[in-house]
Amino acid sequence: MKKAARLLANFLGILFVVFLTILVGRGFQARGLPELKPWHRASLGDVRAGELPDTATLADYLKREDAVFAALKTKVLADVPAGDRTSANRYLAGGPLDPTRLGAADGNRTFELRPETIQGGALLLHGLTDGPYSVRPIAETLRKLGYYTLAPRMPGHGTAPAGLVSVEWQDWMSVVRLAARHVRTTAGAGKPFVLVGYSNGGALAVKYAQDVLEGSGLPRPDRIVLMSPMIGVTPFAGFARVAMLLHRIPYFERNAWLDVVPEYNPYKYNSFPANAGLQTSRLTQALNAQTERLAAGGRLKDLAPVLAFQSLVDATVSTEAIVHRLFDRLPANGSELVLFDVNRESTLAPFLTPPEGKLLTDLRARTDLTYRLTAVTNARRDTRDVVARSWGPGPPRFEETALGLAWPPDVFSLSHVAIPFPESDDLYGRLGEPPPTFGLRLGRIGPRGERAVLTVPFDQWMRLTWNPFFPYLAERAAAWAAISSSGR
Repeated sequence: MKKAARLLANFLGILFVVFLTILVGRGFQARGLPELKPWHRASLGDVRAGELPDTATLADYLKREDAVFAALKTKVLADVPAGDRTSANRYLAGGPLDPTRLGAADGNRTFELRPETIQGGALLLHGLTDGPYSVRPIAETLRKLGYYTLAPRMPGHGTAPAGLVSVEWQDWMSVVRLAARHVRTTAGAGKPFVLVGYSNGGALAVKYAQDVLEGSGLPRPDRIVLMSPMIGVTPFAGFARVAMLLHRIPYFERNAWLDVVPEYNPYKYNSFPANAGLQTSRLTQALNAQTERLAAGGRLKDLAPVLAFQSLVDATVSTEAIVHRLFDRLPANGSELVLFDVNRESTLAPFLTPPEGKLLTDLRARTDLTYRLTAVTNARRDTRDVVARSWGPGPPRFEETALGLAWPPDVFSLSHVAIPFPESDDLYGRLGEPPPTFGLRLGRIGPRGERAVLTVPFDQWMRLTWNPFFPYLAERAAAWAAISSSGR
């Protein structure tokens, strides 16, 4: 027994030394990140879950939001170092990338769109590090249908990346609940209620809908639309807690960050705090445990039908998790998953990694699907024209619809960040000349040159920021909401 105890003590001692070595190594590695700026350090006093009781209103939240943006002006915009007063800095007051130049249309703030006659209500939830701007195109689509649309800013977002250093996912859920009550009241009794979520907002949307099933007493959505939903994330996100352990020591303050890069994007943070990854990990864990629990109890039969759009390849969220952890657990309630395939005709097709497409191949062979599955893919291997190829549930019975759309010649796949934006988007699209408001179009930048010269990694510029198939997405989302509106 003594020998076994010594072996165990030695083993635990070795584990501790290994853990300490990794921790300290990570601390010194983080010191190699660029110097932190005011937008990485400022505490802006954003709302926390405990500060939003069930009696809180949208007006209460907007008042608090005003205070947060006032703090941004005094603690960040007024304190930009001289070396950072460049036209490529979103925090340069009055600069070409200053989002406040848009006035009331600032895409970092909560917005609502009202049709002349309200036919229903829609709550739209943006993604991690984004602002409400990322769901505005879909909000406009639903407004044209007669939907009152509300897109709340999630705490920690739209201001400075420092806002995500201490935020918790429960803070986001508290705002979702408040906003859902407001949409239900504004739309009126008996009107359809549609829930739309992009990326992290997709996880919040599903969590909210499942909370309703577990007796939260909140308004029940009639339809759910998801874009690149964060159902599963990389396992590394859960290790963010370890990465953060030393950050309270001033010498290791950069340990709170996984990435520190220039902030040139007016509606999305480029720097990424470790806590943001930790919170997405905790949210998806809670969501998946809840989904499994409800599925085991047969209670998902009451979940609103789900329409989801997802790129087959996605460096941010797991496409397989969306299939296996969400859709494979859904009952036959009319839900549908739309997968955007890679461009099979691209000149870069020979360089695609071998596994790409295996998931689609496996899904085509299944006979147990409880949902409809649609692949937006090349009509043939020798054309960039795409079709929507649908099948399921039941024995494979394929339907094909020409979309009148095609892959651009220089695009080999979609990306996580491209899904919600049309090609005409003023910032992330590439059609036409840059509007004077911005001075540039991020979707058109394609730099060429030598390595290790730019302050922004090459892969950020290569990542597609607009969706060539957005017209199809918008049409399908509108039809989904219209079905809800008609009561069918």
